[in-house]
Amino acid sequence: MIEIHPADARGASSRSWLESRHSFSFGAYFDPEHVQFGPLRVINDDRIKGGGGFQPHSHADMEIVTFMISGTLAHEDSTGARETIGSDEVQRMTAGTGITHSEFNASPEAEAHLLQIWLLPATKGLTPGYEQKTFPRADRRNRLQVLVSGSGVGGALKIHQDVEIHAVVLDGGGVVTHALAPDRRAWVQVARGEVTLNGELLAEGDGAAITGETLLTLASAPVGGEVLLFDLP
Repeated sequence: MIEIHPADARGASSRSWLESRHSFSFGAYFDPEHVQFGPLRVINDDRIKGGGGFQPHSHADMEIVTFMISGTLAHEDSTGARETIGSDEVQRMTAGTGITHSEFNASPEAEAHLLQIWLLPATKGLTPGYEQKTFPRADRRNRLQVLVSGSGVGGALKIHQDVEIHAVVLDGGGVVTHALAPDRRAWVQVARGEVTLNGELLAEGDGAAITGETLLTLASAPVGGEVLLFDLP
């Protein structure tokens, strides 16, 4: 079964420097039908204006992944990590027993567009940690690329949960398939553009919850697009 969660059905919040859309309940937005999907707890689609950002704040017992769509983000945290995350880079942060961090648009003018993803860890009380890696978009053109994995397979960032996050850029009639084991579910999130999932059209910002399927086929729609695919327990 594929249940589409349209972009305009997401929650919304805004500040003078931020426009955010929430695929799952977050902050003041609560939807009892969309609290989480397996261990996938948050997908926030954030657009941060030049110079804007999140002041230092704390998290615990959460795996946090930042996927940059465009622009750059300046990150600092209590592990000592101080990094700039660009549009071909992905960040993994283990909050564990507690971590404090800040995130600011590294540009004073250009917008930063990103997906911030939270996953519940398999084990609580982990040692906080930070990891970042470059994943060139050219390497996922019309093929799935593993960005994050519980096993760190294929050079992916290692996460403390039995999850794989794949990305693909589909254009020029590109098609990819992904097999799901019988005990697995999946979530598909369109970062930009348009694609089809098992023949159903998905536009930018749309998500899809997938259960009971054994094969997923993602194909370029006329516009083409970039997609994240979550393989979940």
